[in-house]
Amino acid sequence: MSVDFNGTWNFVRSENFEGYMLALGIDFATRKIANLLKPQKVIKQEKDFFSIRTTSTFRNYFVEFKIGEEFDEDGKGLDNRKCRSVVIWDNDKLVCTQNGEKKNRGWSHWIEGDELYLELRCEGQTSTQVFKRA
Repeated sequence: MSVDFNGTWNFVRSENFEGYMLALGIDFATRKIANLLKPQKVIKQEKDFFSIRTTSTFRNYFVEFKIGEEFDEDGKGLDNRKCRSVVIWDNDKLVCTQNGEKKNRGWSHWIEGDELYLELRCEGQTSTQVFKRA
């Protein structure tokens, strides 16, 4: 695709992150801390290979994948659950489907102007986070 996700992205705002975390089964204390965070994303893209590093003062997350190839996410994220994931292009969006103990789980990344959008989905809850290129 022609979209360039490369760069450092700083957190701007979030909608319904609490609802998403409830759907994941995140405990009360972790939800309260996570809602206060302003994570930063560093995305490196080489054709269809991506690495995404998300850092915050609470927890860091790193994932690497190639478009269309399944991979294991081994519980390094917010909920520490393992899942099998695959990321595909949907027009200019990166769309990830995560298969594990939670249903209808995944995420999408896309860019509008100088903002990176992250939509998180789990069991009927959707959260949108917005980041601005640093």
